[in-house]
Amino acid sequence: MEIDPVAANENTDAVMTESAPPFTPSPPVPASRSSQLTESLKLEHQLLRVPFEHYKKTIRANHRYLEKEVTSVVSSVGDLADDNNWSKDVAVSRLTSLASRLQGLKRKLEEGSNVENLQAQRCRARIDHLESADAENITEWNNTKLKRILVDYMLRMSYFETASKLSESSNILDLVDIDVFREAEKVIDALKRREVASALAWCADNKTRLKKSKSNFEFQLRLQEFIELVRADGYKQAIHYARKHLTPWGATHMNELQHVLATLAFKSTTECTKYKDLFEPGQWDILVHQFKQEFCKLYGMTMEPLLNIYLQAGLSALKTPYGFEEGCTKEDPLSQESFRKLALPLPYSKQEHSKLVCFISKELMDTENPPLVLPNGYVYSTKALKEMADKNGGEVKCPRTGLVCKYTDLVKAYIS
Repeated sequence: MEIDPVAANENTDAVMTESAPPFTPSPPVPASRSSQLTESLKLEHQLLRVPFEHYKKTIRANHRYLEKEVTSVVSSVGDLADDNNWSKDVAVSRLTSLASRLQGLKRKLEEGSNVENLQAQRCRARIDHLESADAENITEWNNTKLKRILVDYMLRMSYFETASKLSESSNILDLVDIDVFREAEKVIDALKRREVASALAWCADNKTRLKKSKSNFEFQLRLQEFIELVRADGYKQAIHYARKHLTPWGATHMNELQHVLATLAFKSTTECTKYKDLFEPGQWDILVHQFKQEFCKLYGMTMEPLLNIYLQAGLSALKTPYGFEEGCTKEDPLSQESFRKLALPLPYSKQEHSKLVCFISKELMDTENPPLVLPNGYVYSTKALKEMADKNGGEVKCPRTGLVCKYTDLVKAYIS
């Protein structure tokens, strides 16, 4: 096919303009939105760290199980090969048993592989989620982030069903850690029932990581189990338990160990303060708190719910002494008790310029609405006092002390 050349007297630019659609540049993204997104992404450490740590833990567990089973099978085969005294039937029976064991290992590894794939998919989904963040869709991205924060709070408060429903309806199951928190909840529930088996099993699963972080959580669990034996007057069992489980800790925790072992000479009803505290039910609450600390440290989580942290960040800019007074306006978040508790450990916000707010009208007092001083020294806005005087024949009444005076007796105050 031949293409007709453009005639010499024709306008080439005009031809190109007609064939190509006009280019409309997209409006530039405001710098403030870009910086806001950048700062928001810096706070997403936990979003990636938790599934990655869970993924590594699963891989390590599957690897340990594989090594243990294979070593056992190889050892059994070696025993059969070395011992010629086995009859044919016994040898066949043993080999059949080993074959069944290997089939069970294969099924277990397939299940473990599926779990690993799901966790790898979760890590990939979170990376994709962070990569999808853009200044143009920051509103939608922040809405998803808010839902993640709410789910995190629900999981920490043990509202698992509500957290699951919100995650499913919002399609963010890969962006939240429901299974991780369920794992922790099992241990916490057991400790609240005064059982240490689940916690000790968790310590065994994470022994290397806990040792690396110099955790003494397992030691505290062993001490509490020893205390419970003493409480039940099982002194012989307690001594045997101490020899088996507490002796290895003597090199690093001798003072604490001696303190607890001395309870053998006391009963749980002792009035000696030094040992009475060891038998207090509150010791189990301490173990629960310590487990939460170790669990969060292991997965790189914050101890406080993300919702509390973000709220405190905002409250730190709003906290003033006035916010804790009874006359605090309802528009101020600190007028609510729940927000006051969150703001309690925070410093007061730095106010470079003081602002005077009228106690009566709750409006700002400035040059257009200057403050007036009553004879008793209290200060209110001109607008509020003028309205009061107009309604009461030129008289105003101090809402705090009840003092009544004429509007003409008020003195104007000047803000410097």
